Amino acid sequence: MEKNTRIFVAGHRGLVGSAICRGLERSGYTNLVLRTHAELDLADRVAVRAFFQQERPEYVFLAAAKVGGILANNTFPADYIRENLEIQTNVIDASYRSGVQRLLFLGSSCIYPKLAPQPIKEEYLLTGPLEPTNRPYALAKIAGIEMCWSYNRQYGTKYLAAMPTNLYGLADNFDLNNSHVLPALIRKAITAKKNGDAAMEVWGTGTPRREFLYSDDLAEACIHLMSIEDVLLAPLLNDREPPLINIGTGEDLTIRELAQLVCRIVGFNGQLTFDTSRPDGTPRKLLDVSRVQSLGWCAKTTLEEGIRRVYAEVAPQFA
Repeated sequence: MEKNTRIFVAGHRGLVGSAICRGLERSGYTNLVLRTHAELDLADRVAVRAFFQQERPEYVFLAAAKVGGILANNTFPADYIRENLEIQTNVIDASYRSGVQRLLFLGSSCIYPKLAPQPIKEEYLLTGPLEPTNRPYALAKIAGIEMCWSYNRQYGTKYLAAMPTNLYGLADNFDLNNSHVLPALIRKAITAKKNGDAAMEVWGTGTPRREFLYSDDLAEACIHLMSIEDVLLAPLLNDREPPLINIGTGEDLTIRELAQLVCRIVGFNGQLTFDTSRPDGTPRKLLDVSRVQSLGWCAKTTLEEGIRRVYAEVAPQFA
């Protein structure tokens, strides 16, 4: 990507999109094309096609999606599959029709089988049943991967599908009804400390293992993948396998250990209690990140450092 390349970041106000925008701006990219949901509904095919024909972006980061935690996915499964299918179908197809040079589709590690061998390699896709609590969302993302691959094979496009592990960072969602585990724990710990509570509740048994990636590290990985030379990209663009690449840290910990780390950073000294009536989800999700590391990228931010940054940012909001 040249510094003046026209770059469309779909979902630029979200956790991932905002981090990508910060990363692009830090790297000197000056020609970002951005639209809020009010300005452009990505679920509206006619509007999306008109936008692409008028603006003619050369590179597209597809970070727009409907996302949420276990409760939200279980409560609104139809919304999660419908809206995500609409968004990605419209953007991928309009990108092809308007001559976009490269597109990066952002998915999630929940695309992999619930009981996949650990660490999870890209080739484990579609080798077993999905985790039921987020199956509709996962199936939508799998469809997006297949769509990128299909367009590459039929039309010669250069579309990649990046699957990040569990993300956290600035601009995260801290609504306890639909947030992911880490922002939920941060908010719970802040509230428990503020109220002087003796204990803080954690959903599930605390035994599942999870990997976490700071959103600004993901942004650097995405920009790196969109910037590498065609010769390095070529192995991912073939007829044998989808153009899929995992992005993570290669390290994980239990939810109990995560909650203890959050409490230590926030300064909550009470007890942890575990609501075992709540679902645990997948027992373990650790990504094999050898493919992205072979292309010259690795995560830089430790989990403790990242949580401290997020806590410093949101503490005044909930204090």
